[in-house]
Amino acid sequence: MKLGLQISSFTWSGGDAAIAGTFADIVRTADEAGFDSIWVMDHFLQIRSVGQPEEPMLEGFTALGYAAALTKRARLGLMVGGIHYREAGLWIKAGTTLDVLSGGRSYFGIGAAWNEEESRAWGFPMPPLGQRFEMLEETLQLAHQAWTGERGAREPFEGVHYQATDPLNSPQSLSRPRPPILIGGGGERRTLKYVAKYADACNIFGTDVAQLRHKYDVLRGHCEDVGRDYAEIEKTLLTAVSITPDGARRSLTPAAMVERFGRAAEAGAQHAIFGINGVEDVSKIELIGRDVIPQLRGIGEPSPID
Repeated sequence: MKLGLQISSFTWSGGDAAIAGTFADIVRTADEAGFDSIWVMDHFLQIRSVGQPEEPMLEGFTALGYAAALTKRARLGLMVGGIHYREAGLWIKAGTTLDVLSGGRSYFGIGAAWNEEESRAWGFPMPPLGQRFEMLEETLQLAHQAWTGERGAREPFEGVHYQATDPLNSPQSLSRPRPPILIGGGGERRTLKYVAKYADACNIFGTDVAQLRHKYDVLRGHCEDVGRDYAEIEKTLLTAVSITPDGARRSLTPAAMVERFGRAAEAGAQHAIFGINGVEDVSKIELIGRDVIPQLRGIGEPSPID
């Protein structure tokens, strides 16, 4: 099983001036500890399930570009991008740029978005959900076209929401055939259907074994409907953990964390992505690298994404 670190808060000691250094310490430590991926959110205000809107929030692609220069092995991605925050062409160009500057170590994390509060606060028009799904599908279609061949399939793209006369993609992504596309969310009617049609990874919330099995089974059904090999798609989950060596204050011990993710692997999960409470204390990352990651290697079905 693969492990990924999500960094969802930048509220750290030292204030705004310390963010760059603390973020650098976290991503370097995670990369050296053996994490397979590092993720940041795509928000412009802190979300209320994590903190308060007034707390610091970095723009996602810019933060990942900084992380690319600080790391050597982990893949980097948005968990996940909100479709209406960027035009389709900018989505693809930013994703390609991250892939090139990271040496082919990116994920293209994207979804239909949900945060109306920050959209209004920053002036992003937020279309109805159905239209956002249409925008998402067209962006994915154009992305497949742009990541085809040496410079993209340079044919006009005519969608309802996006049109492109000559989507020349130079430089081309280093990840081939494309940066792995991860679509966030577990919606059974549209989201998981889009995963089957266009994506290389899904992302399901939580570690509940019954829930994971059900969502992956729904995805399997969509794959059968569209003629996609289910084994081509990486099955990921998203959660948060507290960890200490001794399990103090209701935290997980490394052994308990191995057990929890091991059960998720038995349910079909191949890549567990999680935030760590108090992640600025990088000894927690080192603890996972030493006592969790080696224990989970080889557990469950291998991921189709390296």
